[in-house]
Parts: sequence; C-alpha cells; structure tokens
Amino acid sequence: MVFGVLLTQLVGSAIWATQQGAKAELEAAAASQYLAHSASSTIQFFRSLPPNYRTVTLQQFREMGGTRFFVQTNSAYVPITAIAPQKLAQTVTTTITDTLKTDLPHYPDFRVALAWPDQLTTSVDGTHILDLPESWVQHILLVKPEPAPILVIQTELEPGNWLYLAALMPNPYFLKTSDPLSFDRLILQGLSLAAVLLLSILVVRWITLPLAALSDAAAAFGRGEHMPDLPETGSREFVNTVRAFSGMRQRIQRYIEDRERLFISISHDLRTPITRLKLRSELLDDDVLRSEFEEDLDDLDMMVKGALQCVKDSDIHENPSDVRLDPLIQRLVRSAHLAKHQVSFLESGVVVRGKPLALKRAIGNLLDNALYYGERAEISIWEEAETVQIQVRDHGPGVPEEALPRLFDPYLRLLHGRQQNESGMGLGLGIARSVVEAHGGNLVLENHPEGGLKAIICLPKRRE
Repeated sequence: MVFGVLLTQLVGSAIWATQQGAKAELEAAAASQYLAHSASSTIQFFRSLPPNYRTVTLQQFREMGGTRFFVQTNSAYVPITAIAPQKLAQTVTTTITDTLKTDLPHYPDFRVALAWPDQLTTSVDGTHILDLPESWVQHILLVKPEPAPILVIQTELEPGNWLYLAALMPNPYFLKTSDPLSFDRLILQGLSLAAVLLLSILVVRWITLPLAALSDAAAAFGRGEHMPDLPETGSREFVNTVRAFSGMRQRIQRYIEDRERLFISISHDLRTPITRLKLRSELLDDDVLRSEFEEDLDDLDMMVKGALQCVKDSDIHENPSDVRLDPLIQRLVRSAHLAKHQVSFLESGVVVRGKPLALKRAIGNLLDNALYYGERAEISIWEEAETVQIQVRDHGPGVPEEALPRLFDPYLRLLHGRQQNESGMGLGLGIARSVVEAHGGNLVLENHPEGGLKAIICLPKRRE
C-alpha cells in the first residue's frame, strides 16, 4: 500500500511538474520578450543622449522612483555572479538576448544574467546593490519575505561607456513555479499518505483479526483440542468461510467417531467367531492341520487387535496440559532397565504443551523399536529457536536410505525387523507419527553417521 500510494504520488507529481514546467517556460518566454522590448527602448534612449547628459538623466530617474530599471553607467563591464544553472533561467536569458539582438541589431554585444541580490555588484569598484540608497532600488529589489532573482543587462554604448540595467521579472518568483518538491506540496502529499495508511491499517486489521481466530481454531482442531464455535460476524466472505469450516469440522468429527465405532464393532464381532474357531480347531485330530489353523487364527486375532490399536492410538481423547518430559521419559527408561535393556538419558528440564499419554505412547514406540532392533538406545532432548527436539537413537545396523520413506507404512517390516521381532506388526512408527503430527510437530527418521537409526521428534515450543 505504501509503495502504491508513493508511486501514484510520484507519477502525479511528475505529470504536474511537466505541465507546470511547460506552462512556466511559455510564461517566462513571453515575460522575457516584454522586458527585452522595454530594455531595448531604454538602451536606445540613453544612447541618443550626449554622454554629459546621461548623469543628469540618471539622477532624475533616481529622484523620480518607480522606474522599471535601475540604470547605472560604468567605464567597463561589471562581472556578475550568476545564479546556479536552471532550465527556466536559461530560457529567460536566451530569450532576452535574442530579442535585444533583433531590436538592436547594430549593437556589438549584450551581457544578460540573473543574480541574487546579496551577490550583485553594480559598478566596477565593487559597490553592492544592497549598499545603495533605498530610494534608488526600493521598486527593483525583493529581499523580504524571501529574495527574488534580479535580471541584469549590460551593453557597451560607446567604447569605455557601459550601460547597466537591473530589474525584476514580471513574476519575481518564476523559478519556483515548476518545483514539484516544494514544502507545501510535500506536506500535502505526506498528510494524504498518512491518511491512506491509517485507513489501510484499520481495514486490514478488521479483516485479519477474524482470520487469525479462524487460523487458531483450525490449528487447535488439528491437535484434537475442543474449540467453541467461531462467531459468524464480519464480512460476507468471512461468514461463509466460518460456516464452511464449522461444517467441515463437524463432518470430520463425525467421521472420526464413526470410524472408531466401526473398528470397535468389527473387533468385537470378530473376536467371537475367532474364539469359536479356536475351540473347534482343538477338535481336529490332525496335529499338523490343527497347528496351521491355530497359527492362522492367531494372525487374524493379531491383525484385528493391531487395527483397533492403530485407530485408538491416533485419536487419544485427552486434554492438553504442560508436560515435563524428564519424568515421562524416566518412567520409560526404568521399565527398559527392568527388562535388562541398556538405555541412556540425560535430563533437560524441558516442558512442552501436549497430551501426556499420547506423547508417552509415541516415545515408547520409538524406544521399543530402538531396543528391538538396536539392542541399546540413547534418548536426548534439546531446545531450538521455535521447536523442542527429542531424539531416540539405536545402535543397530540402520536402514537402507531407499527404505526410509516407507517405514511409516502400516504392516511394513524389513528383513532385519522380522528377524529381531517376530511378533511385531509394523504399526508403531505410524502411530508415533500420527501422535506427533496431532501435536503440531513432525517425526523424522535418519541414519546416524556412526551407525544405527535416529528418530527425531520436533514439537513446537510451549507458549508462555
């Protein structure tokens, strides 16, 4: 918005300055021609006078006052400190010079310049124009409230006699008429920019506040937290978005509840025929056939339990709270030590916001995998700028790089895993990732440079 407003103002100022510049140049050229004609008449008048009468006439002009030109005669050309080069000043001096040469073609030369009053001398002895009597120059100079440039015309009437004319332009401040960066214009543009920015901030704030509430509600719903319904206020588009979000949240919640009920029903319905088939398999006389039946029924029972566990573990109904990671992991470590496993862990004092049982189940699954496939494990915790990192590393053979992306697939088990843990089902990593993602984090699997696999849980830092 700032860039757009500034660009608009710059383009508008450029167009205005171009138009004003062209207009000012035409007006300055017309005024210069008018002033040059007056100057040529004055020059002709003084040239027509005998030299000994010119002093008397100059004295009469000064006593009369109100003349257009300040007139001075000098024995030589008086050097003039001209103002800084400007296009409009160049137009004035060029137009006056050309007009004088047209009106007075037999004159040898004309010296035309614009100078500031405080830098203007009038005679070869260095007399400054501000040092002259006020009655001589009161209708020629403009020093207050701010000085105006003075036009000076010098020409040689006869050898050793120079005529010095000084006057103001019809518009004394003509040099400022085309300035696009004048103080008043900058103030006006600054006020308009401030007003536009203030209104833009208010409008954007009014629009984004409901969007921030919608974003928080979506994030909380993704973590499984209960959030009250969003108010249907604001713009029509936001109200429609809130209604669509509320409908989507209700449909997803119904889907999750229906899915859980469905798997529970399936598990319950399948347990009875599985148990009945196990009892009937005991009646078989063929030991080999009975053993095969029982093995197939055990696999089926395990698949049902695993599917139900996968559904339940990824949708744990807990209220989020502040979780101290050290006690949680210490309980897992003590259980591993009781089972004669080697696990090392250093306390960190880190606290996260989450569901305690869900986090315990996710870290426990990673620790179980590390102990099953790597014999000993190391758990470490550290904080970064925006996240908390929990790393579980084993000292096993690692995993082929091409197989890492597929480790989260359900029921996928590599050859090494099947050899180390025959009773596993390949659901632990998928459950752990679902729990971590429900907390707004992510789970990364990498091979350690010194051997083994490391699983890194990245959780968002707790908000103070």
